[in-house]
Amino acid sequence: MNLPTAIIFDLLTALLDSWSVWNKAAGSDEDGRRWRSRYLELTYGCGKYRPYETLVAEAARDVGLSAEASTTLHEIWNTLQPWPEVPDVLRKLKARGILLGVATNCSKVLGHQAAARCGVAFDAVITAEEAGYYKPRPEPYLAVLHALNVTPEESIFVAGSSADVPGASAVGMRVIWHNRIGLSARPGASPLLEARSLTACMANFV
Repeated sequence: MNLPTAIIFDLLTALLDSWSVWNKAAGSDEDGRRWRSRYLELTYGCGKYRPYETLVAEAARDVGLSAEASTTLHEIWNTLQPWPEVPDVLRKLKARGILLGVATNCSKVLGHQAAARCGVAFDAVITAEEAGYYKPRPEPYLAVLHALNVTPEESIFVAGSSADVPGASAVGMRVIWHNRIGLSARPGASPLLEARSLTACMANFV
């Protein structure tokens, strides 16, 4: 596979273990999964950007969690940790001269805080708030391409959620899926590669 000019990442699933933080805020793994699944449903269907914090709270209410869960999630946000191999892989990609970007379904403040947890300086970070829409709408993907001044054909998108695979493919990017926790695929485009670690996903580039 040819070396791309830019590699763009989903943040909260492909690079960071956000699942553990949601589960902790919810009080159990089961409640965290239900809450996160409902939140994803709301983002995929909300159209124009609505505040991330609002959707998180609505999702908690919809699955029977108290308002305290949403408050706790925001309080422990800065405990987000990258998957163990992520900092090293990102540093190696930067050393090869590849531009690194992020497109994340998050508010501007929380998205940039989360990106800082990855251990490298990204060349562009675009949140749903800044793009005006949540992924898998095309606007966030196009916004980060514009910020990096690259074309879809020059780029690879590393998906974390299943919706990122058809979403990034639809704007012309090649997609690799870091399916860390074994999510089910959605109908539509298939990734070039699917793997359970970022090391395996990026093996052709580092």
